[in-house]
Amino acid sequence: MNEKLEKLNQEIEKTEAKLRRAQHREKMLEHQIKTLNRKERTHRLCTRGAMLESYLPHPEAISDGQVNTFLKILFHNSGTRQLMEKFFLDNRKEDTE
Repeated sequence: MNEKLEKLNQEIEKTEAKLRRAQHREKMLEHQIKTLNRKERTHRLCTRGAMLESYLPHPEAISDGQVNTFLKILFHNSGTRQLMEKFFLDNRKEDTE
């Protein structure tokens, strides 16, 4: 009887150790996902910021606030909104196909 109980306790300990390793692995993978998402976002921001600067005649000569104002005006334009909606609609269609 004691032997059986001891085997069961050992099995429990092994299973708990396995669970702890799996939980640790899960945390590591979640951390990797967060890191990759952050790097992807940083890359996207830098790339798109560079795209914007390439269209500004003298980007160093205007302030961040002026760029923000320019973008607000541009994106509140009805033609721009319609074009963006068309792009988003086209992207949704591609995603569903």
